[in-house]
Amino acid sequence: QGQLVESGGGLVQPGGSLRLSCLTSGGMFSIARMGWYRQAPGNQRELVASITSDGETTYTDSVKGRFTISRDNAKNTVYLQMNSLKPEDAAVYYCNTYEPIRAYWGQGTQVTVSS
Repeated sequence: QGQLVESGGGLVQPGGSLRLSCLTSGGMFSIARMGWYRQAPGNQRELVASITSDGETTYTDSVKGRFTISRDNAKNTVYLQMNSLKPEDAAVYYCNTYEPIRAYWGQGTQVTVSS
């Protein structure tokens, strides 16, 4: 069964940067369109960015120009580079397939943006 493990979160000041990593178990994840999601307290989980196996990317409007999603299939890893972070970016970040599969939701990684 597949597995996704997120890491890289932490506390950062507004304007700072973080790079999140999603280590996959390979296999189907290497060819799947993958996504980064986030959920802030009281909010629904939302798709932040996605990337196809060919490297085509999409972003939600609020992160365009600040976040970059990438993948390294040789390392079974999907990344989310987050720059110019804002307090409203604070959330638990998760990775999953673009059409998320319930069984693959992991623990996520907490991103806190505060001065």
